[in-house]
Amino acid sequence: MRRPIAVAITGGIGAGKSTALEAFREHGAATVSSDEIVHHLLAADDDVREALVARLGEEILGADGRPDRAQIAKRVFGDRDQLDWLEKLLHPLVSREYLVWRERLAQLDDPPRVCVTEVPLLFEVGSEEKFDKVVVITAPAALREQRRRVARDDRDSRLLPDREKVRRADYHYVNTGTFDDLHEWVGGVMAELQADATTPA
Repeated sequence: MRRPIAVAITGGIGAGKSTALEAFREHGAATVSSDEIVHHLLAADDDVREALVARLGEEILGADGRPDRAQIAKRVFGDRDQLDWLEKLLHPLVSREYLVWRERLAQLDDPPRVCVTEVPLLFEVGSEEKFDKVVVITAPAALREQRRRVARDDRDSRLLPDREKVRRADYHYVNTGTFDDLHEWVGGVMAELQADATTPA
């Protein structure tokens, strides 16, 4: 069984993590985002549903009876204690799901050489040890603000400074150019990783 090289993408809000993940996918990596895993947990995990209702009330349920992300966000992103609780609930489960996904990839007849996941709070929750390589995407604050898709909250204040993430990363990309620029850089990283993966684990 040959396990794919496990890569994490991290960085601040608006830096371009999801775009980098897309570029890795286009270069042949198997990819998944923590956001996709959370969506799955909210849709399918009854233990998560029960914990959320017990903590936040049935008002967070949507018409389908499953937790509604927008309603959860209203209750936690302005409340540091609630947000900390939510992260402590979800992060271990996200890590578990990622590891299961990775092992399933390894069991394929022709497993990918590289698998990549987007992990926004990688260093903050100590998950970097679960990965072989770490990619940090950064961008100037003004550009990140333009790209921000959600209302500003206090999440940035809880993140490690970019300079510390860069110090601890294996690869760093300053995302101030075009998607083609990022795509070309990812291609170079993938070439290195695939070369490393030629020897079975």
